[in-house]
Amino acid sequence: MKIDQATLQKIAHLARLNFDAQAAEKMSTDLSQVLDWVEQLQEIDTHDVAPLTNISSEINVLRTDQVGEQLTQEQALKNAPKKENGFFSVPKVME
Repeated sequence: MKIDQATLQKIAHLARLNFDAQAAEKMSTDLSQVLDWVEQLQEIDTHDVAPLTNISSEINVLRTDQVGEQLTQEQALKNAPKKENGFFSVPKVME
């Protein structure tokens, strides 16, 4: 499929691209090659091909959740530089 200059200028305007006449000719050739490649892909019969849902066929190995030792509020706040009303006190980061 050949890209004409009017179509190329419209695409360039939409993409906010500026280029000279020499670059426009190369861009037109490159876009035509891409569209030809897409047309070739359209000719491939993919009727019996299952859709790809994952890039990798690996499956995550998950462990079961186990309840472990937990810190009390006093233990968690023991080494805090600043604490207030039973919570960590940190400087304000947003106005």
